[in-house]
Amino acid sequence: MKIKLIFLLILFITNFCFAQTSIKEISPKFFVKNEWKKYFENVNVDGTFLLYNSTKDSTNVYNLERTEKQFLPASTFKIPNSLISLETKAIKDENEIIKWDGEKRFIDNWNQDHNLKTAIKYSVVWFYQELARRVGFEKMQKFLNEINYGNKRLGDKIDTFWLEGEIRISAVEQILFLNKFLKNDLPFSKQNMEIVKNIMLVDSTDSYKLYAKTGWSARVKNDKQIGWYVGFVETKNDTWIFAINIDINSENDLPHRINICREILKSERIIN
Repeated sequence: MKIKLIFLLILFITNFCFAQTSIKEISPKFFVKNEWKKYFENVNVDGTFLLYNSTKDSTNVYNLERTEKQFLPASTFKIPNSLISLETKAIKDENEIIKWDGEKRFIDNWNQDHNLKTAIKYSVVWFYQELARRVGFEKMQKFLNEINYGNKRLGDKIDTFWLEGEIRISAVEQILFLNKFLKNDLPFSKQNMEIVKNIMLVDSTDSYKLYAKTGWSARVKNDKQIGWYVGFVETKNDTWIFAINIDINSENDLPHRINICREILKSERIIN
């Protein structure tokens, strides 16, 4: 009897730790948008799109089941990495320069000195690896727990865990994290959250501002490669938070992350 109780307790803890985060945790009001399927079929990729209106507290979704499935965050982790690095003073501000180590990498824009503004723009891996090493295991794990980021698994490699480690996050969890970010409901100073918000800006017009970050899990060996695009749009009357992930079958699929997102946002008359 005692052994059975121990087994049931272990099973309960395991199920609790690995349970998927439901879309209902964003909002009880969600609407399936099957008409968005064409944007994925037009470029022959599988994926999901989640769009949350934080002003009206309502969610639109394509491919509901996949929105709750966890994947490596890849370079979308540069958002929390920036926040944690600023908060722990691993870097002073968005203007502090980290010197390039001189090692030639396959993307030309990486092969130079960078600060937070340029490193997030060009998604400079070595820069964020250096920040993670400066933060260290203890502080990084502490903040992953406090912000409830995905499955919160740091693993044993401080400078690659978001690229090829055990950490996983779903589209639903990306939205939950970004919503807390916009509400200043994270354990970071308002100044640091404002810095990170500003360096995420990718498009600005008279009618909207678009903030976003791409991600590509290119290092995985046994899993399918995944492409991400997560962020938010601020308009005059609303704030829209989005997350898209797609299967990456070749590098030719990479532009589809942004293109599908923009097509859907245009179809919803959020951007033009």
